[in-house]
Amino acid sequence: MKSHVKAVVIGGGVVGCSVLYHLARAGWTDIMLIERSELTSGSSWHAAGGFHTLNGDPNVAKLQAYTVQLYKELEEISGQSCSLHLTGGVMLADSPERMDFLRLAHAKGRYLGMDTELITPSEAKKMFPLMDEKHFVGAMWDPVEGHLDPSGTTHAYAKAAKKLGAEIVLRNPVKELTQDPDGTWNVVTEQGTVRAEHVVNCGGLWAREVGRMVGVELPVLAMEHMYLLTEPMPEVEAFNKETGREMIGVLDFKGEIYTRQERNGILLGTYEKACKPWSPVNTPWDFGHELLAPDLDRIAPSLEIGFQHFPGIANAGIKQVINGPFTFAPDGNPLVGPVQGLTNFWVACGVMAGFSQGGGVGLALSNWMVNGDPGFDVWGMDVARWGEWASLRYTNAKVRENYSRRFSIRFPNEELPAARPAQTTPLYDTMVANNAVMGDSWGLETPLWFAPKGTEPKDIVSFHRSNDFEHIGNEVRATRDRVGVTEIANFAKYEVSGPASEDFLNRLMTNRMPKNGRIVLTPMLNEFGRLIGDFTIAKTGDDTFMIWGSSAAQKYHMRWFEKHLPKDGSVRIHRFDQTLVGLSIAGPKSQELLARLVDEDVSSKAFRFMDFREMAVGGAPCLVNRITYTGDLGYEIWMAPAYQRLVYKAIKDAGEEFGIVDFGMRALLSMRLEKNFPTWFRELRPIYGPFEGSMERFIKLEKNDFIGREAAAREHAEGPKLRRVSFYVDAQDADVMGDEPIWAKIGAKDFGTIEKPHGYGAPRFDETGKEVRGSDAATGASAVRGIVDGDWRVVGWVTSGGYAHYVEKSMAQGYVPAALAENEAEGLFEIEILGHRRPARINVEPPFDPSGDKMRG
Repeated sequence: MKSHVKAVVIGGGVVGCSVLYHLARAGWTDIMLIERSELTSGSSWHAAGGFHTLNGDPNVAKLQAYTVQLYKELEEISGQSCSLHLTGGVMLADSPERMDFLRLAHAKGRYLGMDTELITPSEAKKMFPLMDEKHFVGAMWDPVEGHLDPSGTTHAYAKAAKKLGAEIVLRNPVKELTQDPDGTWNVVTEQGTVRAEHVVNCGGLWAREVGRMVGVELPVLAMEHMYLLTEPMPEVEAFNKETGREMIGVLDFKGEIYTRQERNGILLGTYEKACKPWSPVNTPWDFGHELLAPDLDRIAPSLEIGFQHFPGIANAGIKQVINGPFTFAPDGNPLVGPVQGLTNFWVACGVMAGFSQGGGVGLALSNWMVNGDPGFDVWGMDVARWGEWASLRYTNAKVRENYSRRFSIRFPNEELPAARPAQTTPLYDTMVANNAVMGDSWGLETPLWFAPKGTEPKDIVSFHRSNDFEHIGNEVRATRDRVGVTEIANFAKYEVSGPASEDFLNRLMTNRMPKNGRIVLTPMLNEFGRLIGDFTIAKTGDDTFMIWGSSAAQKYHMRWFEKHLPKDGSVRIHRFDQTLVGLSIAGPKSQELLARLVDEDVSSKAFRFMDFREMAVGGAPCLVNRITYTGDLGYEIWMAPAYQRLVYKAIKDAGEEFGIVDFGMRALLSMRLEKNFPTWFRELRPIYGPFEGSMERFIKLEKNDFIGREAAAREHAEGPKLRRVSFYVDAQDADVMGDEPIWAKIGAKDFGTIEKPHGYGAPRFDETGKEVRGSDAATGASAVRGIVDGDWRVVGWVTSGGYAHYVEKSMAQGYVPAALAENEAEGLFEIEILGHRRPARINVEPPFDPSGDKMRG
């Protein structure tokens, strides 16, 4: 065993072996994988081995598509068979709501390059005759599904990595991790200590324990998972003989089960409601190639429904029941990336769908380690998406909820209850008493909308407009016509100070920094000129700045800030989180209202749009920005939590004469649509350039050599291929939710130069694993081919939207080819909503206050 390497990967499951292989393929051959026992000794060896490309997050789906594409190449490189069975599969819908869910998934597949197809139950039965079609209303067929040999696949990654020069050390538990002042890691094992520049935690069942070695509590929990294997079935053998092919995989939402053929029988697995965690506090180090005791009683309700839906399986004998643990994060997606606050400590764990996602995880993480960027939008997998509130008990409660809902529909207006409330502001009880429907915003309870007194504050979950629609409209209209107040504690808040603070921020941000007492809006780019942040910045003193951003990105952005901090201590950064909370007042009466709360001049001449000031509001010391996300006249008021109740009461008391209303997050998001304002992690993501995102007025290419400037200048000179646009949509009783395809009516001659949107689409990769973008005849990566209906073609996708209540329009934002981005013609665009294509029209100017006169006062 070597004593010094560039990187150590801890854990020899499919994810660890994939990371090792991809690092070696990227050119890092001085690397080592250390495994406590044998390869696949955790969850990999007893996995059901299924794979698919469909995922609720299109960006994760891209990496799943890469994983499936990789297997044949992996077999060729390693000489090891993965035993691929590309059977295809169907998802079965037993209700109209589940059919709506499949329509949404099918629509996403249009711009992901997936060949999914909506089919009838009778068509599904022809492919899987063991089912009883009377229980279902429809289905979706996906040809890129199947299964493989988990052990063979893991060893294929390992053999390929070793051929490229990587080292694998087995039967060698890691005992301790320490770090020297120069950043070098000491990986202390039973066989000795290895010094490494990088450490990657691919510990699987033991990832939590490896994290604890460096003081990190990773939000991951192992759950018991059962599947059974039947005895050989004559029906299966007859189908194989008659058709010459294997039975397809089937997912039954109602039964919470999945099935596929296994030899001459059937494998049937469940995600039962009565789920059971395994070792919720500590994972025993001596656990290995073992299974857990079966508990058929626990999965009996699912089996009962399954046997009704699949009577062909009901009479089959059970040959074996497999019960083994595997790990989940609270939302079911992996935990990948560098851990904020540590140097060169990486994680790739919580990958519950290892044979669908393992290759993509390995590719993204190796890109990140080698090139400084994952090369994809991996926010859905980024470990930084969880805050400190994701504690052990929070994780245990949330993972149980996620597991039990694995095959349940998540409606766009559905808030899940487990582990809540995790964080609350001083106004939480007041908001609840005001009949607020509360939502979870990065672990913080936030008012979404307010139900009328005497009615239950509860969402009726739906893909269509629901019981909140009228009341959100009332909140919007009252705010736009008079004045409203909302809680904004769920923003991220930072202070940057020190003698080099302005130089530091000028290096990170695309806009010029403000003068004392002024505010700017600014994006932040990575080295490749992609959008990684969007901030409000106020200069509060000679060497001090306040920054506001997306709460969900706090650890994501702190990781970036820390990476670029000067080593000499000339810049300090403090994240406030919930030690600074806020309220916003907005509407035409907001200035008169503020004047009654302060003892100084807040007229438009004295306190201008985009001014910052420290002042007492209602007697409490506050920071006040003259800006709001509503796009109306208004103010953001920030205070220590101890003062929030005082300021809120003062606002409500003084606002009574103006007819003040409380409004929630959904009303705020409705109002931002009317201004064509983007949101972070929907419109603005690391797959878009600043000019694609229509952020040009905040990009000052001439100011200095900020990070990403060269790439941004190149995008500006060449012209963006895509543009963010806003649409009016002729919707009926359902508005867009995000990720719907955008169709355009254009002839083939016009369409020929339009490239595939590089944010989505079935990805193509070169021999290094880099995604090939744009038209490339050699790889077949030309744009949006095959998604055609006469003259209509899918040219883009929706990022977000909803109903804009004040202008009484259904609206959407999304990305289309730049050549189409300013075409406001009727009849050019359609947006697919729940399987129905609805007419849409671009609106270049925002429908509310396009001149900006109202917000400037």
